[in-house]
Amino acid sequence: MIQSFMKKETSSGILLMITTVLALLCSNSLLSPYYQSFLHIPIAIQIGALHLEHSLYHWVNDGLMAVFFFLIGLEVKREAMVGQLASFKSVVLPGIAAVGGMLVPALVYVACNAGDAVAMKGWAIPTPTDIAFALAVLSLLGNRVPTSLKIFLMALAIMDDLGAIIIIALFYSTDLSTLSLWIAGISLATLVLLNYFHVTRRAVYIVIGIILWVSVLKSGVHATLAGVALAFTIPLYGKDKSKPSPLKSLEHDIHPWVAFVILPLFAFVNAGVDMRNISLEQLANPVPLGILLGLFLGKQVGVFVLSWLAIQLKWATLPEGANWVHFYGVSVLTGIGFTMSLFITSLAFEDDTLFQYTDKLAILLASLLSGILGYVVLKYVGSHPSRMQ
Repeated sequence: MIQSFMKKETSSGILLMITTVLALLCSNSLLSPYYQSFLHIPIAIQIGALHLEHSLYHWVNDGLMAVFFFLIGLEVKREAMVGQLASFKSVVLPGIAAVGGMLVPALVYVACNAGDAVAMKGWAIPTPTDIAFALAVLSLLGNRVPTSLKIFLMALAIMDDLGAIIIIALFYSTDLSTLSLWIAGISLATLVLLNYFHVTRRAVYIVIGIILWVSVLKSGVHATLAGVALAFTIPLYGKDKSKPSPLKSLEHDIHPWVAFVILPLFAFVNAGVDMRNISLEQLANPVPLGILLGLFLGKQVGVFVLSWLAIQLKWATLPEGANWVHFYGVSVLTGIGFTMSLFITSLAFEDDTLFQYTDKLAILLASLLSGILGYVVLKYVGSHPSRMQ
């Protein structure tokens, strides 16, 4: 299961790199007008009185990303029940590392932007880790990195994603609609009852899940959270535990679509930063500086220092076969924010041009720097066995 997961994530990470480069080429060339037109293609769905009309950009971010969050929810539930997060001992180190990896970058960003109410909306941008990109970098190192560290990074990223979900629910939901929330609540209660009675038919969950998504979309709570809520109601087992797990089979079927279609499309529509009019002086402004320092420095400091403290206090142990330099290299890789950071940016600053794309460029630069430094640290250690002690 773990090897299969890593293979999909690393391949997805490589594809993400390709689509990111393609988006940058399109937005910084003669193709830029066509690229912008592509992003703003209007797409409408109407069923009776229900009418939904958004641009392609918003359908990807509010619709397809709900499927991505659905997959995250399935992974979190599986890991919590039968996986790497099923025991307290296995949760301690990645849990503490995840807290440090969210808290310190947020504090760095706040320190750079305190006093600016608009800029402060982006405090959560440097907090997530992109597991696909991080594992893609690790894949380039082969067996130089102990498997235990790869598992640690997976567990940390999953808990990081859970933290991002909570942040989105608490801080990026506005103008709530009471009627829509009631419909969402009834839908969710129905899903919980289906789970309780061990109903395993996918079609039932999908139909009610669509109702849940539409009602959440209309409620003012971000629609992607409907995906997480739906995932938590999918049963791990039916009444007959000898039959395939509904949750695991659904996760297995959805994962390739998310990894090779949804995330690359998300990267293509969100990573197209027009850099032609961006100067180095603009990157030194508080918002991009806070994002850059938060991801590149805050992440590695938060993950490494809090993990070191937990291990020194005997609350946890260093992953088997790893040393502190290994651990530092992986801590640096957590600064690859990319997908989730870009997503939170779209929530924090609905106007893409508010900071002349310097916020998105800061995410790309921080992720690139974190990937390069993490790779160099881990490759250097792997090339010198005497330093493994």
